[in-house]
Formats: sequence, C-alpha cells, structure tokens
Amino acid sequence: MKLETLATTYRNDVPTRKKVAFYTLGCKLNFSETSTIARGLGDEGYQRVDFSEWADMYVINTCSVTENADKRFKSIVKQAQKINPDAFVAAIGCYAQLKPEQLAAVDGVDLVLGATEKFKIADYVNQLFSTPARIKGIAEIYSCEIEEVDLYVGSYAIGDRTRAFLKVQDGCDYKCTYCTIPLARGISRSDSLGNVIKNAIEISSQGIKEIVLTGVNIGDYGKGEFGNKKHEHSFFDLVQALDAVEGLDRIRISSIEPNLLANDTIDFVAQSNVFVPHFHIPLQSGSDRILKLMRRRYLRDLYVNRVNRIKETMPNACIGVDVIVGFPGETDGLFLETYHFLNALDISYLHVFTYSERDNTPAATMEGSVPKKIRNKRSKMLRALSAKKRRAFYESQLGAESTVLFEGGNKEGYIHGFTENYVKVKAPWDPELVNTLHKIVLKNIDNDGIVRFDFIERTAHLQSGLK
Repeated sequence: MKLETLATTYRNDVPTRKKVAFYTLGCKLNFSETSTIARGLGDEGYQRVDFSEWADMYVINTCSVTENADKRFKSIVKQAQKINPDAFVAAIGCYAQLKPEQLAAVDGVDLVLGATEKFKIADYVNQLFSTPARIKGIAEIYSCEIEEVDLYVGSYAIGDRTRAFLKVQDGCDYKCTYCTIPLARGISRSDSLGNVIKNAIEISSQGIKEIVLTGVNIGDYGKGEFGNKKHEHSFFDLVQALDAVEGLDRIRISSIEPNLLANDTIDFVAQSNVFVPHFHIPLQSGSDRILKLMRRRYLRDLYVNRVNRIKETMPNACIGVDVIVGFPGETDGLFLETYHFLNALDISYLHVFTYSERDNTPAATMEGSVPKKIRNKRSKMLRALSAKKRRAFYESQLGAESTVLFEGGNKEGYIHGFTENYVKVKAPWDPELVNTLHKIVLKNIDNDGIVRFDFIERTAHLQSGLK
C-alpha cells in the first residue's frame, strides 16, 4: 500500500485498521512499556501484528545498556524494510533518548521519540499517517532534556507471556560509572501504591498466573512519586500490600540492589504464599577495589550477608547474580578475586556482561582499559562457572516437590515451565498444560540441563495437581 493511499484511508476514516508491529530490545521494563504503548495504539484503532508480518508501521523499543544492543538496531530496521519498504519506522526508548540524531540518521527511520515522548506515540503516529506530503525516510526527532523528565507512566506486559511484567518504578539516582541508564531514563520515580495494586488485580483478572515486579531500581520504590522526592512508601510496604491482594498466584521480584534488599523483605518473602523464593541481586564485581571504581553502594561483605540471610530463611531459594567482566583497572588478580568469590557463594546462576565503553560515562575515560580478547576470555570463564552453579542448584532440588507453571509453546515436543524457585522443567507437549500450575516431584535432569518430567509420572501427579 502506497503512502498516499494510507493518508487517504486515515482522512476518510475508512474502517481499515492500520497495522503496527513492535520489536523490544533490552530489559523486562522495556517489555512492560512496549505492551502498554501497544495497548494505547490499539485504543486509537491500530491493529498489533507480529514483527515478522506486513505492517504499516514498525516500532522498535531500543536499549543502550551494551554495545551489541546499539548494533542490533540497524539490522532490525533492515528486517522491517524487507517486509514492507513503504512502512514507517519509529525508534523509541533509551537509545532514542541518548542518541536521537544517530538513530535518525539510520536509513529507513522516520520517527525518534525520547523518554517522555514515547508514551505520546499515538499523537505522532497519527500525524505521520495524516500528512500526505510527508517525505518517507526523513526522520523527525522529539526528545526532551533528561533533567526535565518527571513523568511516570504505569505499565505492564501481558498477552504473549504466561507471566506479566509489572512496572513499579522508573529512573535511577545512582551514579555508577559505567551506566547510561540515568542519562536515558532520568531521576528515580515511582508509581503510586494504589495504581500498582490496581494493575496487579487487572493482570490477575486476565488469567495471568505470575507477576514479575520490574523497574530500573525497584528497591528505591517510593521515591519521586509524581515528582515528589520524598519516600511516601517503601519497597517493603509494596511487598506487604501486594501479598495481601486476593487472587494473585505468584509474584517474583526482578533485579534488586543488595543495599536496598532489606532483611525485613527477605524474612517476609520467606513466609509468603505469593512471593516466590527467587532473588536476582546485581553484584557486578567480587573485588572491593573495582566496586569502588564502579561507585557501587556496597562492598563484598554486605553482599555475602544478603546471600547468607536468604539461604538461612529459604534454603531452597534461587539466587541470580549480575557481574561485569573487563571493567577498567580489572587486572588478572582482581578478576580471579571475583571468580573465587562467586565460586564460594551459595548462588544459583550468573548473568555475565562484558564491559563496553559507553559515551558520557566516567568509566569510558578511566585508565587500565582491558583488551577485548581478555574481556571475552573472562566472560567465557564466568559463563562456564554459571553453568556449573546452575547444575549444582538443580541437583540440590532433585527429590523435592515443587509447583511448576507451564508456559505456552511446543518446543520440539515439550512444554516448558518454571518452579517457584526458578528451576526449568519440561514435560511432553500437552496444550491443556499451558498457563497451569501443577505440583510435581523433580527427579531427572536431561542432557540439555533441564529437569524432565515424564508423561507417565505427569499423569499420576496431575490427578492431585493444581489447576
């Protein structure tokens, strides 16, 4: 369909719904915001389709945490252009806020929206389609100064997942030397407690069994509520309030800073029937010297205390760890300090990030740059350690009875799911299992590292399972 035809269709209000497709890069927070933005366009009469399908417009929600996320943007734009060369392409999100001119210069991009403007996308998209003389391929940029960002838009992602990502907080006041997120998302600010509860109930009413709380720095929840820097509520208040909501099956806490994960929260999760025993706690380095260079707000001892407290109250809890390798100044000795520290910790898996220089961050100009070959070698070593830790954790859970939430999708004859404490389980494909909870006994780890629950065992257990 030619652009002139699209514009005429819009002006004449012909009941043909324009199609829009979304591609999300990055974190759970981005997924929650993409879903909310898509619902908003749906209210404006647009029909959401898969990114692999023909669409009138393709929206790419960008990320700029790593160098690879930057590089992927161009290939995604090309993917959209191959499907429909005449389609409009919009870039939104973190990368769009940080480097709008750079994105606007990419061939095929028509619209770039920053941190606040992305939530007003319907206005800009309607303008695109209603301007018949508009020249395709000359991008328009709408971006604010990040210091001026004080808007908070509550978001959650549902529809294509068994679990929902519920945004409770945005922005960050921390000044970690490697991070661009404060430059891309602004100051820390939160949703109201009442709105979080309302969204949680709305999610549950649609049959979603698991909610994942997400944000940039969720442990800082309560700060900046509607522009007010005073904490009206704490993260612990939020956890208690959600736990009291009837009808919620599972709530999972996403990444939370160790200095903001209070003992009260850990102890409360330990006795909760809704919050699951799974924590993801960024470490970034096991060297106090590197942690200071990163301007993290804790040292190793505090991290050890958090892990020990969790394991004391929840011996079967799953603990995931973020770690960065190759930070400036990380010598072989300091890396081994991190390796041995992680090896000794009672943790379950690692998310390993290879350090990459980001513009306008203090770390980019620090001395002691680590050659990329060494960064990659260290990354491989920690990924191997992660596989070892995950295997050991899975083996420690064999023989235990757990509740699995099965997800959608037939993957080579199996359906997959996760236990409360994040053990991945597979069973022979049965569509009736999708989005259902079942008690099973974990018995065997398959060759692919996933716990397998065989059909005969499943039939016996489902008779007394949870549905």
